[in-house]
Amino acid sequence: MKLLLIRHGQTPGNVAGQLDTAFPGPGLTGLGERQAAALPEALAAESIDALYTSTLLRTQRTVLPLAKATGLEPTILDGVHEIEAGSLEKKTDHESHLRYMNTVFAWTDGDLDVRMPGAYTGHDFFARFDASVEEVAAAGHETAVIVSHGAAIRCWAGRRASDIDAVFARTHQLPNTGIVALEGDPASGWRVLHWDQLPVGGTALAGQTAEDPTGEAL
Repeated sequence: MKLLLIRHGQTPGNVAGQLDTAFPGPGLTGLGERQAAALPEALAAESIDALYTSTLLRTQRTVLPLAKATGLEPTILDGVHEIEAGSLEKKTDHESHLRYMNTVFAWTDGDLDVRMPGAYTGHDFFARFDASVEEVAAAGHETAVIVSHGAAIRCWAGRRASDIDAVFARTHQLPNTGIVALEGDPASGWRVLHWDQLPVGGTALAGQTAEDPTGEAL
């Protein structure tokens, strides 16, 4: 199957450079709405069978234009929400950003025992994200969209795709509405078809924000 992992549109937390991972989270900024509105044209050539989002509001807002264009009803997945920041929640300083992302990429590199301060380990993250992807794959779709979150997509794809690694995930940014497209399935594995380092719609929809910890290259 083809799996399109799409980061949500820009949020007020992104603009402020916050580690903003709690439920239900913010909606989208005006730019985030325009980024979401660009998705149907950007994906017009894809034969999308199903739309999925995380439990957080920003992913559900992002998918709405695509749902309207395709006539598909989005399904909420329990396991593809953002990686919880724990005691780093709402932090905007560079040191906290690095501590968060260094934990995320330790997981991508296989050190799953590392715990996010005040939150979970890599074992917990991969268990929930893998379970949701397995649910999508079991539905038999040819092409499915999951609207998720920057750190979660980079961490999961960097470990589960056979043709990239933690270094690739760490050094390749994923802006708002950036897409990581994969081909495969949970049993045989995944490979990356493309990893977009621009929002859909191109540079015209790239936001001027504070430090974007979950999307920037490190």
